[in-house]
Parts: sequence; C-alpha cells; structure tokens
Amino acid sequence: MFRWMLAPMEDYTDNAFRTLCFKYGAELTFTEMAKIDGLARKNKATLNKIKILNSTPTEIQLVLGKEEMLEKFLKDFTPTDGFEGFNFNYGCPAPEITKLGRGCAMVKRISKTNRLIEIVKKYNHSVSIKMRLGETAYEKKMKAYLNLINNTNPDYFIVHARTGVETYSHKSDFSVFAECVDTGKIIIANGDIDTKEKTDELNRIGIQGAMIGRAAVRDPCIFNRLMGARELPTIEQLKKEYSDFAMLYSSDARHKKNVLMRMGQNFSPKALGNDA
Repeated sequence: MFRWMLAPMEDYTDNAFRTLCFKYGAELTFTEMAKIDGLARKNKATLNKIKILNSTPTEIQLVLGKEEMLEKFLKDFTPTDGFEGFNFNYGCPAPEITKLGRGCAMVKRISKTNRLIEIVKKYNHSVSIKMRLGETAYEKKMKAYLNLINNTNPDYFIVHARTGVETYSHKSDFSVFAECVDTGKIIIANGDIDTKEKTDELNRIGIQGAMIGRAAVRDPCIFNRLMGARELPTIEQLKKEYSDFAMLYSSDARHKKNVLMRMGQNFSPKALGNDA
C-alpha cells in the first residue's frame, strides 16, 4: 500500500494546515520539528509545537540530543487523540543544528540512534526516521544513508534524496531509492515529488509512500490530485477552508501569513500531474 504523507515544515505545519491536508488525502502528517531539550524542560513555546488538537493522524518530530533528555520527556508524555508516534529529524541542514551534531549530522551516528530508538520503544511508541543522504557529498559517497538504514530498526525511514549541503536548487537524486528499497526496510520517498509520473516510478521500484512538503503548501489538494481525483476545490476555496481551521485552532499570525502567502504560488494543476 502506497502511503501519502505531509512533510514537517517549520512555521507551516500547525494543526490547521495539517487538518486541511488530511482532508485532501494526506494519510499521515507531522508536527514542526521540536527540540528535545525544550520539551524535556517543559518550555511552553516548544510544547506548543507538538500539540495535537484533533484526530488528524500526526507524528511528533523531534530534534534529538542527549538520551537522558528524551527519557525525561517521555516519562511525562501522555499521547492524545491523533498521535501516531515520534519521528526523528535526521534531515535538518541548518548550521545551528548540525554544529551540535544534530539534524542531518545524526545520519552517521548508528550506536546513538539505536539507543534513542530503544528509549522510544520502551514507552511503547512507534518511531520513524526522516533523513538526508548524509551531511556532505563525501558521506553520501560513502553510503552513510545505507549504513543507517541497514543497521537501525525504526518502523520506517523517510529518505530525503539530498545531502545536507544541497539546497532546494539541487535536484533530488532519485537514483538512491532502489538501493534503499533493497535493504528490505520500509522506505518513504521525500524531495521534489510533485507529479504522478514520479510517484508511479517510486511505486514501481518498491517505495511504499511519498512525503510531500513545498508542493503541498502551494496546493494542499496535491495528495488527492496525484491519486487521480478530479473534483477538487479552487485555491481561493482552500484559502477560505484554511482560514476557518486557523481560527478554530488558534493559529498564530506567522503560520497564517506563511501559508496564505504561499498557497497557490506558481501553482499549475497540469504540472502537478492532472491534465484537467
């Protein structure tokens, strides 16, 4: 079964936007990344990032550090309706994150990853890893991503087919997905997925789902669109629906501004795999 997921995006994927995308085909959504240190210390702003206010299926994305901080957070964590598990952020390329050995700098840290997974499993929660191909081109060349996939056992992996030093101007390297599938692990593809042709090819090689981010901000219906739906709302109708959800879930001004500004930007139904 091919699963459709909404990517975690800072200052975008709050409860309102997650709910909108779930309505239009995203089977699983993710919170914005939250630093485990802030969660463990009960920082209010960090805790607000992981609030799940309805039954929209949602994983909480964590930027991890010391194991004891994860343990401290999980001891007091109570799942709410909609909670589906935790996602480890091994993809963030921001220097302020990687210089601490976090984000995509974690791809090469096998032993630490296994200890972190063990802690989450001890509390009977599911866990996934969203990862880049490594922090640098050298790590990609040395197959750091395959080493992580082969030697750790989360429930599944989401592979963003870029390195940490590559920007969105660099094309995602879809050629890595076949060898990821050959590991026998569950692999979800991420990065530049915006046409039916791409998702059909990913499905053909054994990828078990697609995670979509930027294209979903432009068109929250992209999930249903790529599944072949024809009768879909206009961008203006989607903006109205989002605004209603934003009011219902008390979205802050930053999230509302970002989503409404980007929705419909450079949008083309034909480019997104619908010839209507």
